[in-house]
Order: sequence, then structure tokens, then C-alpha cells
Amino acid sequence: MMETIFLFCTDAGAGPDGKLNIHGVFNDLRAPDFPARQDQMVLAGIVEWDRHEQGRIPFRIDLTDPGGKSIFTIEGHTDVEQQPQSKAPARTQFVLPLKNVMFPAPGRYRIRMDFNGNKMTGPSMYLLRSSHEQEERS
Repeated sequence: MMETIFLFCTDAGAGPDGKLNIHGVFNDLRAPDFPARQDQMVLAGIVEWDRHEQGRIPFRIDLTDPGGKSIFTIEGHTDVEQQPQSKAPARTQFVLPLKNVMFPAPGRYRIRMDFNGNKMTGPSMYLLRSSHEQEERS
């Protein structure tokens, strides 16, 4: 069975050892007014593929608003190599920049993923209204 883990963060990338380094993980953002814009953030994660999945695998990742409407979409593909039984299943590391994302209202935003027809949900993020006093203290 395919397994995934994804996180919202400020930065991510593969290190010289091939491990995925994730920095600044978060699950909420604050804004004084809505709609609000986030200049940059990253969705980072790993997919461990089922052994039968190989070749070019298309994917679509949507960030959805509290009503379930997509507000940001990433589409692409990844190439998955077959692994022998003596090795761990194939994995793909994802580092997906999300730039200039507009959040229409406060609430819970969710990631919806589709990997070659395998639909699943990813992490949630909460957009909260902040007061000017909270921003000055931050």
C-alpha cells in the first residue's frame, strides 16, 4: 500500500546524503485581513510506492479552501524505478514551492492529492485572523 507524508514548511531540499531536509514546519498562518497572500511556502514530502507501481506516474496536488474549492494546483509527473525484493520500495521526495498563494478567508485549508488515480488527503493548514497588536509582538 502506498504511503505518504507531507508537511508545510519554509524550506526543504535534499542533502548531500540524499536525505530530505525539512526546515520551519508549520500548520497555521495569521493575517490581519482577507483575502491574504502568502509570498512563499513549501509543501515537502515523501511517497513510498507500491512495488507494482513503476514508470511515469502523473500527480495532481490541490490546496483547497474551507469550502473544498481548489485555490492552488500543482500538476506533474515522477519517474518510479522498479526495486528488487531485496531493497526497500521506491520512494520519491517532493519539494514543491507554493508562491503567491491567495487565501480568500480564514479557516482550514487542506491538501488533496491524486497519484495516478490514488486519491488521498495531505496536511491541513489553518489561516487565522490576527490583530495588529499580535503582529507587533511577533
